[in-house]
Amino acid sequence: MADHRVHDLTPEEVSKGIADGRYLLVDVREPNEVAVEAYPAGVVVPLSTFDPKAIPDPQGKQVVFACRSGKRSVTASLAAQAAGLPYDKHLAGGMLGWKAAGHPTKAGGG
Repeated sequence: MADHRVHDLTPEEVSKGIADGRYLLVDVREPNEVAVEAYPAGVVVPLSTFDPKAIPDPQGKQVVFACRSGKRSVTASLAAQAAGLPYDKHLAGGMLGWKAAGHPTKAGGG
């Protein structure tokens, strides 16, 4: 694990990367959290049942993990790296930082 690192990305970097088609946002929050408020372009893979194989094929995009505050996304990134996947990016500040930066969310997890 010592050689695994997680790179912080700002909400602006993640938003631009999603818009440019460079990033696949993987939301590791629980379904009840996502039901209240979700990232507009996120794929949900809850950390409580986290299986790196459940992450959809990013099809050339870089995977960026996200959660509420930025703690679980680091855990997910390290777990994915431990499983041999090159996913070393996360949204620093999570949903709290995303909203504070003025980025949109969607309701209902739909």
